[in-house]
This record gives sequence, C-alpha cells and structure tokens, in this order.
Amino acid sequence: MTRRLTPALLAAGAAGLLALSACSSGAAADAADAPADDAVTISLVRQLGSGDYFEQWLAGAQAQADELGVELKVSNADGDDNQQSLDLESAVNQAPDAIVVDHGFADTIGDGVTAALDAGIPVVAFDAEVTDERAITVSQSDHDLAQAVLDQLVEDTGGTAQVISVHVAGYAPLDRRNEVWEDVKAANPGLEQVAQIGVVNESTASAVADQAKAALQANPGVTAIFAPYDEFAKGAVLAVQELGLQDTVKVYGADISTADIEVLTADGSPWVATAATDPANVGAVTVRAAYLAATDGDVPASIEVSPTLILASELREAGVATIADLGAVFPGLTTDDLVPVP
Repeated sequence: MTRRLTPALLAAGAAGLLALSACSSGAAADAADAPADDAVTISLVRQLGSGDYFEQWLAGAQAQADELGVELKVSNADGDDNQQSLDLESAVNQAPDAIVVDHGFADTIGDGVTAALDAGIPVVAFDAEVTDERAITVSQSDHDLAQAVLDQLVEDTGGTAQVISVHVAGYAPLDRRNEVWEDVKAANPGLEQVAQIGVVNESTASAVADQAKAALQANPGVTAIFAPYDEFAKGAVLAVQELGLQDTVKVYGADISTADIEVLTADGSPWVATAATDPANVGAVTVRAAYLAATDGDVPASIEVSPTLILASELREAGVATIADLGAVFPGLTTDDLVPVP
C-alpha cells in the first residue's frame, strides 16, 4: 500500500519549491559536492503517506534533502501504528544523523523517540504526539488554520446555520482544529452541529462521502460542512454534488494541493474556502530543521508554520491551477526565512 514517489510527483514537489531559497547556493554546493560517506543521513518515519497533502509534503521534503545533499531514508507505515513503532526502532538502530517522525501517537512512538534522543540522535517531530522535551517540534498552526476558515463560515452564514462537522479524535492536528470549532460554536449559538462524522483510512475521501451523504439526507436543513482536512473536504464535496445540493450546502475545508485546487475552482464547486500551508514548504522546513540539528546548527525547539486563508473565488480570479501558482497570489505560503540554512 506504500505509495511510490513517481517522477511526476517529484516534479510537482520541486515546482512547489521554486520560490524557496532555503539554503544559500554556497551551502547547497558544498553539500552536493561532499563525498557520499560524509553525507548527512536523515531517517523519515511516517505514520501516513496516502493523500495529496502527505504526498506533496514528502515531495517537498525530498526536494529539500536533494538540495542539501542529504540522504533521506523514508519508511511509511500506511496508518499501521505498530508498524510505525517498528520503523522507528529500526531507524534508531541504523544510527542516522537525525530522525524525522511524521505524525504518530504517543503510545507508539514515545519509547522510540526517547531511545533516539538517549542515543544522541536528534529527533524532529512533525504533527506527532511527542512528549520528550528534547525533541524539536514542527507544526502548522492548526488553531489559526481552523480559526481562519471558521471565521469565513461565520461571515458567510451570519453565524446561524445547521452544520455537519467532520472529525476523528486522536490525531493531534485534527484535535487542535476541533478545539477551535468547539470555541466557535460556543461563541455563535446560532451555529448548530446536527451531525459529526469522520474516518481516516486508505480511502478517506470516499468513506467520508458516504457518511456525509447519509448525514445530509438525515438533516435537510444543513447549509455548511466544516471539514478541516482536505480528504475530508473532498469527501464532503462528493456527497453534496451527488445529492445536487451544491447551491445550498457549502464546504469549509483545510489544506491545499494541486488536486484540491482543481476541486475548489471547478464550476459550481461547493468547497468555498480552505485554510492551509503549502505542504511542500512544510516538508522542506522540517528537513531543514533536521539538517541543522544533525550538523549542530541553530534550530529552535519549536517551529510553527502559519496558515493562509484561501477562497475559491480568489483562485478562480487569479487563474490558479496548480500549487506552483499559489506563491505569486499568496506569498505567505512560502516561508524561506523559517529555519534557514546559513
């Protein structure tokens, strides 16, 4: 079930990083010219790899690794937490210069993270439940992300609407986004959550589509769906379209990718707003942090990438068709000054 990184996907990830000046040309040249035996090795231990966001995140991470002359060793557990634990144990035994843990639960990665740190291997955790304070953390500002798109939902509905929420508890970024939804509901009593649905698996979008269709049929007064993950949002869009409700039900999502842009900009799409970081950019930031940690560089203990609110109408007006086009319209998505390599 592991997805292969195809040439086309690599090209897409590289295109998404054209605006990045993550490291100086001198540093990149030095890294590229270094003998293979001297190359920095980073093990990337992933909980999930399927879905547009995760694929483009990996493309950005790989492109940045190539730029720095880093050997990036990738394992993907495909949502199998026990497998991720084994992958992390294997990575520690291989003694790389640094380890990146991409998502994961405390119960399955905690011991491995501590073992790595005890062995002197720096650990960078992206959106993972890591409690060892010696680890470096990288995250999107999930609270800001949810707040931005929910502010738009409140503005569009006037704060009064029946809403379906899509959420799966236990995933740190989703839990943080749901916390904001709970606060927004409390502040806007006219917003009524009539159903909460959600599933995360290898076919998240289609599974959510089935759930959303049932919830919409059971609650004909719904006018908004809060779906704060792009696979959730795409599933909600499918359900709305299958029921012919795109004129009355709007989807408020999260995350961005080329495939997401295609859905957002399609004629009559009910997905009207998303809040996002550029996944390729976040992958690059994470690899830069691991590279600096591995080479005794200056890297903060906690790194947060701020999101941007993106309206479907803005994408259409600007003629944005791919994630590579976003930088010119939404320059805040490119954070080349975040964790720079000197």
